[in-house]
Amino acid sequence: MRQIKSFFALLAMGTVAATAAEQHFPVLPIGSSMPPFELVGVDGQLHHAGDWATSKVLVIVFTCNHCPTAQLYEERIKAIQSDYASKGVQVVAIQPNSPSAIRLDELGYTDVSDSFPEMKIRAEYRHFNYPYLYDGDTQQVARLFGPSATPHVFVFDSSRHLRYEGRVDNNQRIKLVTKQDARDAIDAVLAGRPVAVTHTPSVGCSTKWAYKEEGRNQEAERLAAEPVSLTDVDADGLKKLAQNTSGKITLVDFWATWCGPCVHEMPEFVKAWHMYRNRPFDLVTVSINYPDERKGVQSALERMHAASRNLLFGTTDGYSLMKVFDPDWNGSVPYTALLGPDGNVIWKYQGELDMLSLRRRILAALPDDDYVGQKAYWNSITP
Repeated sequence: MRQIKSFFALLAMGTVAATAAEQHFPVLPIGSSMPPFELVGVDGQLHHAGDWATSKVLVIVFTCNHCPTAQLYEERIKAIQSDYASKGVQVVAIQPNSPSAIRLDELGYTDVSDSFPEMKIRAEYRHFNYPYLYDGDTQQVARLFGPSATPHVFVFDSSRHLRYEGRVDNNQRIKLVTKQDARDAIDAVLAGRPVAVTHTPSVGCSTKWAYKEEGRNQEAERLAAEPVSLTDVDADGLKKLAQNTSGKITLVDFWATWCGPCVHEMPEFVKAWHMYRNRPFDLVTVSINYPDERKGVQSALERMHAASRNLLFGTTDGYSLMKVFDPDWNGSVPYTALLGPDGNVIWKYQGELDMLSLRRRILAALPDDDYVGQKAYWNSITP
């Protein structure tokens, strides 16, 4: 207890260095007493380790929103809570990542990042049946447990001594699971038996300690330095755009500099492109401004660092160009279309968008290009 108090005192005095070389937090050893904690949950309440004093087993899971591995384990963690609640087992999830340390290119598989408000969004969207607590601002609790990745499980017995730490099971793909490590440990503790395997490696996204914020700052500088181009488009160009032969899911945003909602939502389109562009995804903006307004359009795009493919109507006959892309379009902007790689219209919308819903639609449309299971995850609940 004295060591814990000393650590927090040093942290408060600012003497804990914020460099990668010095930020080493070892995993809590087997047999250790559970560190005390006080964290706010998505329910808005403060939660303490003692809140579950009567539970025979307390399972602490360090997990997060943005990690695709953590996402694939959400239902399995919910199932542990459901299956063992009547046996006196309580699952508590803690989000350890510093949101300011997560780069946009690390958000390629998620609708939200790891801030506390976004935790509330995910918990409601995926119907979490366990407390979900936030440790991202100070990471004080994570420093004491030392989670190496998300998800990382810690199983404590009734006296709150650590009996197991590591993975939930032995495969991210649920159909390939052959070993239920966390459940085996819980069963052993409930039966009063020694846990046969007390430690396993935990595959997932590394914990985003606060010192990694510098990487996010560097990314922001790189993105701001990317060149912004603007190309005229004619009827043939819009026809080809609608056919979408790129082989990617393509988001097309029709906008104008004089359209307030268009300008308001443009940064979110750019953000989505930065998040998903390392996957088979592209963004094309199409300004319906006239050709002699190019200077203003270029300036607006540069202010928003819109380095994606940007087009400008190449004629003052805008209605004819609109008809080429979508005969049913009534001409109002903003107008957005999400196109499949074969040119099929996955979704289209006129008006200012709900960006959260848009991101979920993009994720649901993207193929399992490099992480099988993601498409099913995002299609398991309608956006």
